[in-house]
Amino acid sequence: MGICDGRTVIITGAARGLGRSYALAFAAEGANVVVNDIGTSLSGEGRDTSAADDVVAEIEAAGGNAIANYEDITDWDAAKRIVDAAVAAFGDLHIVVNNAGIVRDRMFVSATPEEWDATMHVHLRGHFCVSRHAVDYWRAQQKAGNPVDARIINTTSGAGLQGSIAQAAYSTAKGGIAALTLVQAAELGRYGITSNALAPAARTRMTEGAFADKMAAVGSGFDVQDPDNIAPTVVWLGSAQSRHVTGCVFELEGGRITIEDGWKLGPTVDKQAKWVPADVGGAVDKLLSERAEPRKVWGS
Repeated sequence: MGICDGRTVIITGAARGLGRSYALAFAAEGANVVVNDIGTSLSGEGRDTSAADDVVAEIEAAGGNAIANYEDITDWDAAKRIVDAAVAAFGDLHIVVNNAGIVRDRMFVSATPEEWDATMHVHLRGHFCVSRHAVDYWRAQQKAGNPVDARIINTTSGAGLQGSIAQAAYSTAKGGIAALTLVQAAELGRYGITSNALAPAARTRMTEGAFADKMAAVGSGFDVQDPDNIAPTVVWLGSAQSRHVTGCVFELEGGRITIEDGWKLGPTVDKQAKWVPADVGGAVDKLLSERAEPRKVWGS
């Protein structure tokens, strides 16, 4: 018996890297898996459906249940077809793991509108479209009198939580996803839906290029950057056991699980009167001296 027996999960970007690890781990814990991937390059170009087929074949060879899906998560109607395919194949839907994304590394002074728009489109619109149709399905189930115990698991990044040099668009999109998670958690609990986000650190196509030395495979011992290390927490978040957890951002690396504190009030001063502009500088300097040391931007 697995902790996700009988539950159905849609995983976007599920053919490689972290998505593949999630798909295999969910299947090993009894979940029915929709392996969604259009097989683009890291920058979002091209199309190859064979990678999704390979993951499905691997799951089925191990005795699990899975279907491949090649719909575009950024297309509103196609995203509904992903949800419909899950329900048609397995009779229900319980979990959406929004994992798919692209990156266009570029210093801000060289960034183009096209690169900016493409990054926002895949990350933000992709997270929105699939989750929105899943929520429509779950609300309809609740209105029909059927119990709902559903999960949205989003993917943010350390880049979105603290910034990253040469990744202005990616950092902005990932920061937006963290904020989206908070709103979903606050709004959707009444329907039996939780929403949490991951900031995973592991060896992927994206990180191998950006952090080659850190992501190099080890010859023996515990491989901290193995993407399979991230999957157990993701599977648990998709299980019925996690129904009390919502609105959290989990930073995951190797065997480490961290819950982010997020934005919170720091030092404050209240004059209880209108400030004179010349006096603001001294007040701000005092607040800066009292605040906790901020985390550095990646690459700085």
